Amino acid sequence: MKKLPFLVLSLFLLLSISVAQNQNANANSNGSSKSNKSTTNRKPIFRATADQIKQAQAILKQRAFYTGEQTGKLDTDTRAGLKKYQQAEGLKVTGTLNKITLAKMGIALTEKQKTM
Repeated sequence: MKKLPFLVLSLFLLLSISVAQNQNANANSNGSSKSNKSTTNRKPIFRATADQIKQAQAILKQRAFYTGEQTGKLDTDTRAGLKKYQQAEGLKVTGTLNKITLAKMGIALTEKQKTM
């Protein structure tokens, strides 16, 4: 009989320690993911301008890699044409207008793009 209160008190103590550890673990995992995001130094994303996309679409059309209109938007057909162009020119096939592809096409970069 004397052991019953001791047993109940011990279980209560173990349960409260377990809950406290879980709360600390959750706080640490939430805090660490936020701190990782804020301390990650990512480079700015390289984006082609609408004018550059139009110029690329004209070049792709001349080379028969693209049959659409010069919209200035990187749509699915433009990306497919870029992939064909990049493969034909021995570039990394990405389907995007990156710095290397623009340079290979002879399309001028903006000042901001030159620093990227």
